[in-house]
Amino acid sequence: MHMIEHIYINGQFVTPDGDEWLDIIKPADGSVIGKARLANAQDAERAIAAAAAAFPAFAATTVAQRITLLEQMYHAVNGAESELRAAILEEYGAPTARSEWMSRYPADVILQVIEELKRYPFVQQAGRAQVQMLPLGVAGLITPWNSNAGFICHKLATAIAAGCTAVIKPSEFSLLQTQVITRALHTAGLPAGVFNIVTGRGASVGEALSRSPQVAKISFTGSTATGKAILRSAADTFKRVTLELGGKSPTLILPDADAAQAAGLAVQAGFINSGQACIAGTRILVPEQRKAEFEQALTAAVAAEVSGDPADARTTIGPMVNEKQWQRVQHYIALGEQQGARLLTGGSGRPDGLHHGWYIRPTLFSDVTNEMPLAREEIFGPVLSILTYRDEAEAIAMANDSDYGLSALVIGADEQHARNVGEQLIAGRVMINTLAHEPRAPFGGFRHSGIGREMGQAGISAFLEPRALIAG
Repeated sequence: MHMIEHIYINGQFVTPDGDEWLDIIKPADGSVIGKARLANAQDAERAIAAAAAAFPAFAATTVAQRITLLEQMYHAVNGAESELRAAILEEYGAPTARSEWMSRYPADVILQVIEELKRYPFVQQAGRAQVQMLPLGVAGLITPWNSNAGFICHKLATAIAAGCTAVIKPSEFSLLQTQVITRALHTAGLPAGVFNIVTGRGASVGEALSRSPQVAKISFTGSTATGKAILRSAADTFKRVTLELGGKSPTLILPDADAAQAAGLAVQAGFINSGQACIAGTRILVPEQRKAEFEQALTAAVAAEVSGDPADARTTIGPMVNEKQWQRVQHYIALGEQQGARLLTGGSGRPDGLHHGWYIRPTLFSDVTNEMPLAREEIFGPVLSILTYRDEAEAIAMANDSDYGLSALVIGADEQHARNVGEQLIAGRVMINTLAHEPRAPFGGFRHSGIGREMGQAGISAFLEPRALIAG
């Protein structure tokens, strides 16, 4: 049994003031594998005070000094890769290939930030003015359960690159990952108070960060509903806010696309991270005249996916993170059938032979309209919908008819034409015949998918404020 009894404040592991204990559940079988003591608002205030005290000295460090600290951070996190992989597999249930990627990414993203920091123009000239980019202050970093360790390291590395200190509120559903990363960061030798990790509920720790006048910046990744609450709380103290929120991403398959190839790429886009991804391409738009052909290809691709034990090398889709998420996905599958969507494969309940754990049948619906909840609401599980369009103008209109605008994928044989279509889609990231990630490009969304951008130069800028000096 895992027992987590400490949080991290001012360079030390300390016992929380909070007295709530939370069970750690293994999603592969639903068993309790440990307990953790959660922090409360008072713990958050202690961490904020430590970060505020450390900020003046840290803000005065040079770029070279911050690069050195980030390199130390990289080596420490890189050294924890195997331990992190075991934690991800046990606590989150990502299949083997995904667990391996998720355990490498936290170290990799630190290197990416280092490269951006080396290029970042902290002093720029604008006419007669010298524009100096200054660190905002204490940053509150709030991370999600679907890639907790990666988000901790990316947000923290970016804040450090900008010269900010930080208080991190990780997801309370990623306790083992947080423990591994906290231990690694402790060995990295960062100055006390530069980072603090306080695991607790959003209603207590997250709220304290959002309301504190000592916190100058909030960077949050998570649900749109929570993002709205953070935005409201942050307004009273004029916090700078970056919100990377939900998505309902379209995959637009053009009439000239090869059916089998398009189906394979579309299913990869939809089932990334077992469907528990804000960028998942869960709305698949296909030309009406080739509907039957694409239905057949997509059904075959979905049916080939294996939902099961994440430790089994054959598994491509792991369990949902917990029972609440499993119930949410089940609700949407049942709702789709009730509202007239046609089930092509998958459906309600667990996959055959699995009686425990939060497993979902990889599911595909057709005859979905853009007004149905299946097409409008974020499900966050392995459930895909086929929608048909009559012509290109209707396809683009349907793709853009969403409250969200985080990501989009266009698939077509004529790549230039596919690019022309992609340039008409309203999304923060539009991919053409690829799912490749570009870490130097800004990432974020339009509309309800968020405010601001992360990654690349834009990510560092989000923790800075310009000051113009004009001499006579």
